[in-house]
Amino acid sequence: MPSPVGELRADRLRRLADARLYLCTPRRAEFAPFLDAVVGTADRGGVDLVQLREKGLEWADEVRGLRQIRAAGAARGTLVSANDRADLTAFTGADILHVGQDDVPPAFARGIVGPDVLIGQSTHSPEQFLAALADPDVDYVCVGPVHATPTKQGRPPVGLGLPRLAARHAPPFEPGSKPWFVTGGVSADTLDDILATGARRVVVVRALTAAADPGAEAAALARRLRAG
Repeated sequence: MPSPVGELRADRLRRLADARLYLCTPRRAEFAPFLDAVVGTADRGGVDLVQLREKGLEWADEVRGLRQIRAAGAARGTLVSANDRADLTAFTGADILHVGQDDVPPAFARGIVGPDVLIGQSTHSPEQFLAALADPDVDYVCVGPVHATPTKQGRPPVGLGLPRLAARHAPPFEPGSKPWFVTGGVSADTLDDILATGARRVVVVRALTAAADPGAEAAALARRLRAG
């Protein structure tokens, strides 16, 4: 019989494999109502994975934010991701630690967060993507930014060639294929071009944080991703 540790990791991997829509968000005014709207309910699709990403947050504020995400997504089993901080991930029991190329290496982070926590990594070139794809400590990969975006200041867009490469090397939903998400300027207006590369999972920021009706926008994006 699998150990409880194995069961927890397996459940998180199952939810990750089913995920399509990934939100990166800072804490914002009326954060809890915003989260309730975009996560949706069991019978109304929305965001599958939420990362709290706000540089310079105090420890206690980040803990509160991650706990608010957990509470909002409890009914749907929404995955909760911490950004960069392995210590905070372990402390809060977040499902995921996401790291960039200049953050703590995944193998070192694994020693801090343990075997249950999933680790994601951002990549910006074919070499970085293929390295993350082969890394046993990386559970999913982000590729981008495909378009210029103010949330990635100083990071030039990589265009749609990187998602095309990712689709060739890790076809979405093929057994044994590591999940990957397209990031950078993803919105209702750019989604069709992104899906045409073979991508089936995306990360959004302003598409929801700046939306007039974030709940309706999340549900619409989720429907298109599931249909695509």
